Amino acid sequence: MAITVGQSASRSMVVTTDIVQKYGELTGDFNPLHFDADFASKTRFRRLISQGGIAVGLVHALVAMELPGPGTVFTEQHWSFPAPVYIGDTITATGTITDWRDDRHRGGMDFVIVNQDGVEVLIGKTGIYQAVPRA
Repeated sequence: MAITVGQSASRSMVVTTDIVQKYGELTGDFNPLHFDADFASKTRFRRLISQGGIAVGLVHALVAMELPGPGTVFTEQHWSFPAPVYIGDTITATGTITDWRDDRHRGGMDFVIVNQDGVEVLIGKTGIYQAVPRA
């Protein structure tokens, strides 16, 4: 597939308690904001939120599996999280190619993740490289 500036792709997921638990087990991130409902209720979030890495992981899956696709890795990442992802949210990541060099298999992408209400929960830019098998 040819990669072109302006090309975009999206990927969605529902953030469940099970995903948050597995992420905690994998990374060791057992912050009470993710697991202690009483603690979370006394913060500005008011209820349990997911780890930021879950949203970032959705972007990783989009790049590796959708656009540019298999063999693609990040060369840099710049994220901001304007709103939390709550457990139970459906989040959709959309990535758009902003620049691409066929001769180097490198480029850049902009990303936005929104929840089911259209609220932006992650925005960012990345550099990408697509490894191409040698003949």
